[in-house]
Amino acid sequence: MPNPLAADADTIVAVATAPGRGGVGVVRISGVALDALLPALCDRPIEPRRAVHCRFLEQDGSAIDEGIALYFRAPASFTGEDVVELQGHGGPVVMDMLVRRVMALGARLARPGEFSERAFLNGKLDLVQAEAVADLIAADTEAAARGAMRSLQGEFSKRVQSLTDALVSLRVQVESVLDFPDEDVGEAENTGPLIARLDSLLAAFEALHASVRQGVVLREGIRVAIAGPPNAGKSRLLNALSGQETAIVTEVAGTTRDVLRETIQLGGVPIHIVDTAGLRDSDDLIEAEGMRRARVEIKRADCVLLVVDSQRERGKEARELITQEFAVCAQEGRLTLVLNKADLSGLSAGERSGPVSIQVVSAATGAGLDALREHLIARAKGNGGSAAEFSGRRRHLSALDAAAAHIARAKLNAQRQGPELLAEELRQAQRELGAISGVFTTEDLLGEIFSTFCIGK
Repeated sequence: MPNPLAADADTIVAVATAPGRGGVGVVRISGVALDALLPALCDRPIEPRRAVHCRFLEQDGSAIDEGIALYFRAPASFTGEDVVELQGHGGPVVMDMLVRRVMALGARLARPGEFSERAFLNGKLDLVQAEAVADLIAADTEAAARGAMRSLQGEFSKRVQSLTDALVSLRVQVESVLDFPDEDVGEAENTGPLIARLDSLLAAFEALHASVRQGVVLREGIRVAIAGPPNAGKSRLLNALSGQETAIVTEVAGTTRDVLRETIQLGGVPIHIVDTAGLRDSDDLIEAEGMRRARVEIKRADCVLLVVDSQRERGKEARELITQEFAVCAQEGRLTLVLNKADLSGLSAGERSGPVSIQVVSAATGAGLDALREHLIARAKGNGGSAAEFSGRRRHLSALDAAAAHIARAKLNAQRQGPELLAEELRQAQRELGAISGVFTTEDLLGEIFSTFCIGK
């Protein structure tokens, strides 16, 4: 039987449901002129935008499966092309047979994320919305799912577009001075109002940056390292926070020699907790390697819980307990001092004020752990403790940082250099902003983004 698809057609196919067995499985097809493919695949006519129950056919006319066929004709589809979804029985063998049949009819297997990539390239989604599709699928919490949905619905994109519009308006004013130097073009000649507009732009960038950072936390969570001297109760604290007997707890110092990891959900945010080896002088090669790994995790962590035995260290000031090893963490605002074993020292559990945040707990009895959990939630959500508005990625933060840097340099140029360099900085700022939504992008960036998606999405 001749190939029903045109020779230049680039039609893709993939299983759109998760691997494994299920009641329903979906095979998705996207391309051009799928009208030609459907008669060879289905035993009855398939009308656009109507669910049709039919049999899915092999080349010899025998049935592979039966189910529902949905046909979305371009451009009213997810990808902007003709799209067909075959909903059959969700067995891996049946799904594979359907995919191979469609490939025999001229399609090729889709790359990871290629359906979403085509939606972006065909103007059905901007890049932020396309990324939100993957974030919605990968969401580990309700808050992450809601944030991804808000991004998918365009809330993040609207904020970016608002900044872009303000930049374009400012560029029009500045570049009019260059194009018509002898004309009176208003405020671009007067640095006072111009500086005020640039300051307003910088404030808007800062506000969006804070929102995106919260979106990144919502999506990725924060890394929390439990560190400190041996026998301070670090492993027991990990077990108490996670609710799992992850770490071995004994009275022998140096029990933990490797890095132990657990992820918990607090306030809708993933908290990735790492228990590390106790830090002390030791000639033991294995223990020394554990301490080396501990120091790596301490450097990477967004928050470091320095756990000390409050019974052993009672009477010491907080500044005495923060050793040189943790001084940098304290300076960077990443350190929380945890006075453990409050049940033995007689200290009152809860939060205390000090040069760094101080949490008094008993990992053995659970006293003070609720306050510690609230502290970690506040750390994750920033000082304001507000929930994220939408999902975000680190590349968005980098683009906003770069754009804001151009605005800051534009402000300096407005004060010192004149309109030529000012105009160029504004143009570069707009370009960086456009990289977020995909207005300005590269094939390498698109390949990197969409390669992380599921096949079939």
